[in-house]
Amino acid sequence: MGLTEVFADNPASRWRFFTDTVMGGVSSGNMAFHSEPNQRFARLTGLVSTANNGGFIQMQMQMKKPLSAGGKGVRLIARGNDKRYFVHLRSVRTRLPMAFYRASFDAVPDWQEIRLGFHAFSASIPALPARIVPEDIAAIAVVASGQDYEADISVSEIGFY
Repeated sequence: MGLTEVFADNPASRWRFFTDTVMGGVSSGNMAFHSEPNQRFARLTGLVSTANNGGFIQMQMQMKKPLSAGGKGVRLIARGNDKRYFVHLRSVRTRLPMAFYRASFDAVPDWQEIRLGFHAFSASIPALPARIVPEDIAAIAVVASGQDYEADISVSEIGFY
């Protein structure tokens, strides 16, 4: 199907961190890369605040090449603080910052495999087609959003199945 990110070989060159402050929000946080025996991972932490029309922090990676046809969804291995998180997918057809497709998952304290079928992703705005076309995916992100809370999620693998 394509890409599987395992956070090796300078992941900071592929991933970027940003918050709702790009739109006037007040959320704050950090993205860092860590390693444990036999495992590397990205960790997204911070305070998500819905004040001032805000409400997100995220780490995002642009796709270098299109996915091949026939994929079923997104697969990640993650752990967290028993909160709800999201995977956002941006399409080559999405131009506006608020235009993306998203699916949610709960991140528990132990590492777990999470599979999110493409059918589970919904469009963020009505102007988008109802379903994303996997071959059109331009970026993938792990996002903490939607409510006031302390985010803490680690991801050791993210890709497509």
